[in-house]
Amino acid sequence: MASTDTTAKDGGDLAGLEAGLDALESVRTVRTPLRETLSRKVLPPVTAVALVLVVWQLLVWAEVAPDYKLPAPSDVWGEVTDAWRQGTLLDYVWTSVSRGLLGFLMALAVGTPLGLLVARVKFVRAAVGPVLSGLQSLPSVAWVPPAVLWLGLNNSMMYAVILLGAVPSVANGLVAGIDQIPPLFLRAGRTLGATGLRGARYIVMPAALPGYLAGLKQGWAFSWRSLMAAEIIASSPDLGVGLGQLLENGRNNASISQVFLAIFLILLVGVAIDLLVFSPLERRVLRGRGLLGTH
Repeated sequence: MASTDTTAKDGGDLAGLEAGLDALESVRTVRTPLRETLSRKVLPPVTAVALVLVVWQLLVWAEVAPDYKLPAPSDVWGEVTDAWRQGTLLDYVWTSVSRGLLGFLMALAVGTPLGLLVARVKFVRAAVGPVLSGLQSLPSVAWVPPAVLWLGLNNSMMYAVILLGAVPSVANGLVAGIDQIPPLFLRAGRTLGATGLRGARYIVMPAALPGYLAGLKQGWAFSWRSLMAAEIIASSPDLGVGLGQLLENGRNNASISQVFLAIFLILLVGVAIDLLVFSPLERRVLRGRGLLGTH
């Protein structure tokens, strides 16, 4: 009789454990109210920007620096409206963004297979790994003079500088992600027949996705900075006027308001790409792994 009670109790405990595990695995999707979304995600950055503008205007009123060193926010806004009326504002942005995105996609196409090769082949890792780390620490601006001498003042030179600046970050990010894969995942994949390209597609890449995504974010940052360095140093009428060239034109014209306009647009593009592309991807990956709240 006692053994029967013990068995029944164990069965009840097991059923309770299974129910608890099922509850943990079930994900409840709760739609966030619009007001909460605005207060948590929109209001803080808007408040920060407003605070910066207030401090900036106070510094102008206090005359901490001459007008030619510190323009008023209204002067910079005047540059924005003038460029918009002349139809050049969007041209500045599109010239640089189109180059940056295309160069980043090229870096992605080169850096991804290179990272897989470095991570999975010991000889390649020993030979190429230190070079990638060294290239990642090299300032992108150092590649502009040789790229100009090799390729001339054209878009090919711009893309070469972007590739040399971004490929090491993309490859190293993927290598770091693969190094963090639990060995059990790889053994299970081999047991199920996922080897070679199938293993890379179905086991290695999904498991390494968080580290790979971090490498992509850093790769975009290097792409954008490399492009700005190339546009500032290498100028030609055939290249058009991008944001980097706009910044250099402001310096040449001694127009601090135009310099501030270029800096503002460069920062705006960087923030927009992060908010519209990388942040949603990061949230999706983390949520899929149960590392992010459902709200």
